[in-house]
Amino acid sequence: MRAHSTVQTPSPHDYPRLLQVWEASVRATHDFLPDSYIVLLRELVPKYLDAVMLICCKDSQQRITGFAGVAAGRVEMLFVDPQYRGQGIGKQLLRHAINELNADELDVNEQNPQAIGFYASQGFEVIGRSEKDGMGKPYPLLHLRLGRTQSASTG
Repeated sequence: MRAHSTVQTPSPHDYPRLLQVWEASVRATHDFLPDSYIVLLRELVPKYLDAVMLICCKDSQQRITGFAGVAAGRVEMLFVDPQYRGQGIGKQLLRHAINELNADELDVNEQNPQAIGFYASQGFEVIGRSEKDGMGKPYPLLHLRLGRTQSASTG
């Protein structure tokens, strides 16, 4: 079943729910991260939320099902509540980030093959790699860019 929701801008009032979605998504997809690191990152998430242009999708009960953050032409975060995965929410958020917010680059954990596959299916290509994540920890990142031959409106 596909979710048909509109992309909207969350308010600071929504931050507790964004944090819930972030943690549930990370725990479902980042099994290579130790719990202690997830707890550390969780403390930093509110600061990151303030540093990006946020967009979210909500279900019919107005519950946030996924969100993304964009800054300087880059998708800095994209997380979907595990209960809503496979319903097109990530794709909807990514397409909005590309078409409305002019984002065409992002980083993804090399140890997250589901995310790599998702971004590849959306036309992103690997353009580089870092040995460490943004915190300097040994979780390699792949740097991706939307392929020049890929139309941003393909769907």
